[in-house]
Amino acid sequence: MGRSHVLVLPYPAQGHVNPLMHFAQGLANLGFKVTFVNTHFNHKRVLAAMVGRNDPTGSCVNLVSIPDGMGLEDDRNDIGKLCEAILIAMPKSLEELIQNINKTLEFGDQPITCIVSDACMAWSREVANKLGIRLAMVWPASAAIYSILANIPNLIRDGYIDDEGFSIKKQRIQLSLSIPSFDIENIPWRLGDSNSQKALFKYLKRTFEHSQLTEWQMCNSFYEIEPGAFSLVPKLLPVGPLLANNDAGHSGAQFWQEDSSCLTWLDQQPSQSVIYVAFGSLTIIDQIQFQELALGLQLTNKPFLWVLRPGNNQESNHVRPNEFHGSHGKIVSWAPQQKVLSHPAIACFVSHCGWNSTIEGVSNGVPFLCWPHFLDQFHNTNYICDSWKVGLGFDKDESGIIRKEEFNKKVELLLGDKNIREKAFELKQIARNNIGEGGQNSTNFSNFIKWLEA
Repeated sequence: MGRSHVLVLPYPAQGHVNPLMHFAQGLANLGFKVTFVNTHFNHKRVLAAMVGRNDPTGSCVNLVSIPDGMGLEDDRNDIGKLCEAILIAMPKSLEELIQNINKTLEFGDQPITCIVSDACMAWSREVANKLGIRLAMVWPASAAIYSILANIPNLIRDGYIDDEGFSIKKQRIQLSLSIPSFDIENIPWRLGDSNSQKALFKYLKRTFEHSQLTEWQMCNSFYEIEPGAFSLVPKLLPVGPLLANNDAGHSGAQFWQEDSSCLTWLDQQPSQSVIYVAFGSLTIIDQIQFQELALGLQLTNKPFLWVLRPGNNQESNHVRPNEFHGSHGKIVSWAPQQKVLSHPAIACFVSHCGWNSTIEGVSNGVPFLCWPHFLDQFHNTNYICDSWKVGLGFDKDESGIIRKEEFNKKVELLLGDKNIREKAFELKQIARNNIGEGGQNSTNFSNFIKWLEA
């Protein structure tokens, strides 16, 4: 008789699908049967990105999909609309999927007895209750953002935000002395227009009420980098960093095909010489900023690896400045980021500071140049620059642009700072110890496995 059957449900965005896939692979490696549920839209992308890749993901984790409730032509980057569609379409589809799987078991197969849900999909608790199966929850971002969301009722009560999540007056909020304060304008649901913000806030508020009633609440972080946040939400257990097992050839679940030619290129570069630039799956920069960044990279006179993902107002629509020849750099459309960050040639990471990129950079001891845009990225930047002191931010000019001279200046400052590099190396050791044998997070994960099997 094999180990039990677990269904893993990520929120349908790249920064959620990846860490949940690493979690799923961790379960599969221990002999659990794992069914991983993407939306139809993302399922197609993940399968397309795996073509020609020697990656055992598909063999140990069963990939299935359900509709997200949006039409083919709808913009899934409109998070507010996506959240509304999810709540209408997905609970019923998830319930039917589980019932169908449990009805058509092959000989020796186990029925699904537990959902491991992304905290942003914690409405799945209603489905689990209805079907009489257990639910555990993984929060793929920082404990600090979790504590902000857990404090929504208090933020409303104390007059920081109104009932729809809009800030009432300009001010900074400090949840505890050991968490960096944040500008109320940078609350994590601030994205898109006011309708989008309103819908996202409503969605998060509701899913958080569910997530806090779950027995197992786990987080893709580790205690040493945010002790203050973990003390505010004592039920949240760190099990991070959730990383790909590079030794086993795993690469998570990507929405775009990874260009591994950059690894061969990195092999030819001197140690700690390359500037790595990648802004995640959602960031869009305008043409003026794009040109300044290109010229800034040229100005540094250092080798660079620049990820310009396809579509989405990125590389496909931007015109590179005439004077940019890029001969000492390499541009790819999507990179195997964890392999890149662990490469000895990397000197620093110019990042939007989404939590995945943050935790991957920290786990590889890479210093940061922070370029946040929205959601939790400003908060993560505060951690990187002010709390952990492993990176620097950029200053924008009066028109909100980071100029090429500023870019060049910060690269020189960062690379010339021995303290930052030492701090980054220390954090790497702490991160690795946590998931090593006997580490705190490794123990939390083992206790979760015991609960799964009980």
